[in-house]
Amino acid sequence: MERVLAFEQAPSLTGPLRFFLSAPLFAFAAAILLLWQGPEALASRWSPATLALTHLLTLGFLASSMIGALIQILPVVAGVSIPKAHTTAVGVHLLLVSGTALLVAAFWHTQPGLFKLALICLGTAFVWLLLACAIGLWQARRPASNATVNTITMALAALTVTVILGATLASAFAWPLPLSLPLLLLTDLHAAWGLLGWVGLLVIGVAFQVVPMFQVTSVYPGHITRWLAASLLGLLLLWSIAAIVFQRSHWSTTILAALVLSGYLVFALTTLYLLWHRKRPKPDATTWFWRASMGSLLASGAIWLLQQSGNYPQLSLTLGMLFIVGFGYSVINGMLYKIVPFLVWYHLQHSMRKGQRAPSVRDVIPDSIAVRQFAAHLIALLLLVGATLWPAGLTHVAALALAVSSGWLWLNLFQATRLYLRVKRNAESSLVVA
Repeated sequence: MERVLAFEQAPSLTGPLRFFLSAPLFAFAAAILLLWQGPEALASRWSPATLALTHLLTLGFLASSMIGALIQILPVVAGVSIPKAHTTAVGVHLLLVSGTALLVAAFWHTQPGLFKLALICLGTAFVWLLLACAIGLWQARRPASNATVNTITMALAALTVTVILGATLASAFAWPLPLSLPLLLLTDLHAAWGLLGWVGLLVIGVAFQVVPMFQVTSVYPGHITRWLAASLLGLLLLWSIAAIVFQRSHWSTTILAALVLSGYLVFALTTLYLLWHRKRPKPDATTWFWRASMGSLLASGAIWLLQQSGNYPQLSLTLGMLFIVGFGYSVINGMLYKIVPFLVWYHLQHSMRKGQRAPSVRDVIPDSIAVRQFAAHLIALLLLVGATLWPAGLTHVAALALAVSSGWLWLNLFQATRLYLRVKRNAESSLVVA
């Protein structure tokens, strides 16, 4: 059952908006890097260009957008007040942006000094964020206990593990360590906890709330909201333990990975079913983004199964592209077209004097514009997936398509911000005159 939202506890618009506006710029930077490097950037998951590209998308786009959404969701959905929310948003954002840029440069130039600076910035950003969320949850007298809040809490736990693993890997590049670390294993664990834990669980938790609310669907079945997130987190923990114990491919890790995959496929199929039976028959732009995201999740499962049937090393890049850009990027892109217009309308509504009217939610970013940007995103996604299989022929055109899609998304969000500032300034001017 959905919880009544406490919009009166929402932070200022500038808190989440700074994250939302910077996220597409990192995706645009990833497109420029891919265009510059060409097929080399998709030659191997271990190349410097590939690692830089991956972190531009995961830290720059996914993490930035998700942290902005978290700052907005926790007070509204859970009634959790983040300590010094404005200072936290500004500080975490500045450190995240700086740290991501430094980490990308560190991968590109393989410089220990850059890894040290990136580790300081990113470590401080995530520790600050996690401490602020933990304090807020602890101080809440009666924190809301529902599927969304519980799943977000699990996603934060997964983020903690991701940060620890990432810091360990960065330390290995920054300083000579006395012990030889299993870097390949740590990298796989870091990717699993970051994508399947932090990204996947947060998307699931948010979906429990926003899919019924924004897409006008039935609520998710009770057995899914009660058990899915906890089961996925437990299976991911067991898989990690098995991977550490055996440190190689083993039947136990394969079975556990298949069970994690099954959980995500259940989520994808359930979401597609709810969207198919939504109470508004005509899909809007966000509906299409959700469908593309869930379709990419199903395709990721198919690619993983194909990997298990033979030796297909290049499919690792295909799997990563489907999960990062297809699943994560798509759903965030679509949700930004619901979150940002609603926040602009809500904050303008509360700054209007009597007799004044704020622009409607649909006028902030018209759905016709969002649908066209979805088409650009879908083309970019298909080309990027194709480029992992045929780098020589599709890399450059895929990079151009990603640049158009991400740049268009940023422009739409920027126009929404300009609308907010213009209307608010006019409202304040008329108040002074009166």
